[in-house]
Amino acid sequence: MKNNSIKHLSITFALSGIWDLIAGFLYIFVIGTGRTIDNPPMDSFYAIFLGSFFLCFAYLQLLSSLNIRHYSFIVGCLVFGRLFYFSILYCFILFVKDFPSTFWFTGVIDGLFTILYFVFALKGGLKIRDLFFPRAITTPS
Repeated sequence: MKNNSIKHLSITFALSGIWDLIAGFLYIFVIGTGRTIDNPPMDSFYAIFLGSFFLCFAYLQLLSSLNIRHYSFIVGCLVFGRLFYFSILYCFILFVKDFPSTFWFTGVIDGLFTILYFVFALKGGLKIRDLFFPRAITTPS
């Protein structure tokens, strides 16, 4: 018997939004302006710029989690973003000489969120198409 509840996907998406909210504040105030973390070295402008994107992602995730079935397309968008980050991070860690492994754990967390998105979406009755293609909104005539 299939469980069509996507409550777990909604909770996971909200938690990943909180994760990105924390990342946004870290990039803006610790890496960007505070310069507490400087390995790898980064100009403060780029850290603050990146932090602003994390805050936007957090906003999308937190509000989408309130009606995840309707906004499941945003889950797919985040899948692409997290997979890209995961791939780039580990390519740099493994293949770029002297690239610090400071943020290795963030790749693990983002990879875990991506896997959980798929597991809970499929378990909740969503199709892969629901995650990557927006639904057409029909209006009564």
